Amino acid sequence: MTPRRLSSCFHPSSRPPALGGSAWSVSEKYILACDSVSLLVKPHYYDFFTRGLMPVHHYWPIRNDDKCKSIKFAVDWGNSHKQKAQGIGKAASDFIQEELKMEYVYDYMFHLLNEYAKLLTFKPIRPRKAVELCAETMACQAEGLQKKFFMESMENGPSYTSQCTMPNPYDPPSLHAILKRKENSIKQVELWEKNFWDNQNKHT
Repeated sequence: MTPRRLSSCFHPSSRPPALGGSAWSVSEKYILACDSVSLLVKPHYYDFFTRGLMPVHHYWPIRNDDKCKSIKFAVDWGNSHKQKAQGIGKAASDFIQEELKMEYVYDYMFHLLNEYAKLLTFKPIRPRKAVELCAETMACQAEGLQKKFFMESMENGPSYTSQCTMPNPYDPPSLHAILKRKENSIKQVELWEKNFWDNQNKHT
């Protein structure tokens, strides 16, 4: 986490919504970790943890077809439901801190690279001009919290425990139930938003 991203957590006017773009978002996890409500548009590209997030529990969903009005409603809702909004921010922050511990990330990387390796049709070799980067090259230039996070993520030696085992995939009924819950949560927000703007239009 860079100092710039760290500072955005402590300045209320600097908390941006995570709006979708044309590529994977490196900043989404930092926004979620800021302990405030994150406004997320349904992504076109998913990070490895994104599908574990639940609308209205970990974040506030923003409509993709009318972002400005959707953000306006989200802000008004948060201002009038401060305790619930704080609960959403806390749930997201807890998710990032508990579910994205470096040991879990390294386990994920281990399984991911092993599965990709099974698809290779050639034996990879190290290029002759490749240069190895040691941990000191990356961490020594950092300062403050950035250096602290670098040091926490550094592996000092082989693990004394084996990597985690991948859980079995969801059975179809369980997967359907999770997807349905997400869909219903988003539809509920869209209904609240529609009622909000209908009432606004009646008074104009």
